[in-house]
Amino acid sequence: MLEMLRGKRMLFVGDSLNRAQYVSLLCLLHRAMPEGSSSFETVDALSIFRAKAYDATIEFYWAPLLAESNADDGVEHQLNDRVIRGAPMDRHSRFWKGADVLVFNSYLWWMTGDKIQILRGADNDMSKDIVEMGAEEAYRLVLHQVVRWLDGNVDPKKSRVFFVTASPTHASGQLWGDEAEGSNCHAQTKPIADASYWGSTSRAMLRVTGEVLGASARVPVGVVNVTQMSEYRRDAHTQVYREQWAPPTKEQLADPKSYADCTHWCLPGVPDAWNELLYWKLFFPANDQAL
Repeated sequence: MLEMLRGKRMLFVGDSLNRAQYVSLLCLLHRAMPEGSSSFETVDALSIFRAKAYDATIEFYWAPLLAESNADDGVEHQLNDRVIRGAPMDRHSRFWKGADVLVFNSYLWWMTGDKIQILRGADNDMSKDIVEMGAEEAYRLVLHQVVRWLDGNVDPKKSRVFFVTASPTHASGQLWGDEAEGSNCHAQTKPIADASYWGSTSRAMLRVTGEVLGASARVPVGVVNVTQMSEYRRDAHTQVYREQWAPPTKEQLADPKSYADCTHWCLPGVPDAWNELLYWKLFFPANDQAL
């Protein structure tokens, strides 16, 4: 893979799940690189890993909703009322230009409610011209914008584009038959064995993804479908074993499941498997339908 990336730029664009896949890939590739032949830096929303021996960069750009939004700050983005800009998306997309491999994702941040607030026009005044739109409709709008940007800015003969599907959460044990009050991913040590299991992931949003990206004729978008395979892994989340922004309270320590992270994944872990799929799609595009 490093040889394939020689002299090239690979860019991940999306949310913290996409960033986890990015970090996973860096860890996987780092083992094959000479000692001291890499560097890493983060400037605002952009993180850059340089594989110096290969004249290659692998980057991550924070844009959880892909469109411009009030959640674009790389650190201060925990907001109750999220507002996105319907158009344009120049502030983000200027960082995407020139990438040889683009890997997008966007799902989780759309699932905070039935409605999304849309700021129309180029004015930054958040009190002006805000309309509400259904989450699915707004998601479709933004994905169409991404496709239009790809059509106008990407040469399909030189660049590859991928979209990683929804990453499932495991915040409710009742979905897999655990009736204990408040049960979730905490203390789970085995995957879900039921092959037909499907949790809370929105099939409607997945359908929007398939419909919009499938219609991208000029610049094909390879869909990396990680959703079903990840649905089973209730045991693979970071739970309480993650960096805490604030020390847990006595009440939380007495009930660890109350602050268990059932969204993000341990590394090594599930995102490594996502990168295996991405690897196959990069090297064997003729077999895309089988994946």
